[in-house]
Amino acid sequence: MNELKRTLGHPFLSWLVRATLGVLFIWASLDKILHPDQFAKIVYSYQVLPGEVVNIFGIILPWLELICGVALIAGVMVRPAAVWIGALLVVFIIAVSIALSKGININCGCFSMSSQARQLGLTLLFQDIGMLLLAIHAVVLDNRTLSLRRALPGG
Repeated sequence: MNELKRTLGHPFLSWLVRATLGVLFIWASLDKILHPDQFAKIVYSYQVLPGEVVNIFGIILPWLELICGVALIAGVMVRPAAVWIGALLVVFIIAVSIALSKGININCGCFSMSSQARQLGLTLLFQDIGMLLLAIHAVVLDNRTLSLRRALPGG
């Protein structure tokens, strides 16, 4: 068991997990930040949230993704950022599952607001579960390798 924890907690793997999640969430945030109206329409299409909160969610979510992604890459506030990303992924998994069960066929709103963007499906669901496992890794096993936190006083 200690060997597994040592392997999973290897400094390079910790950095790779943080960098991968960080880049994915920064990338995911950019088109949403640039097109909040289109993103809000996609969120509404999931038919999960009440209409009154869709716009607020559509504005706040992309900025949260961006901030958490930057924090993971920088190695600053890694656990809180990874917990937020994990929570978002749980919400995404639930929303996609509900939409799939209702037979809703829409753009997932993951990385692009384009009408030609990726549609909902089981592959998306499994990819979100995979990213959730990365977020759990970052919460439990990250050692702040290559982080700005180590360069800061008291880091």
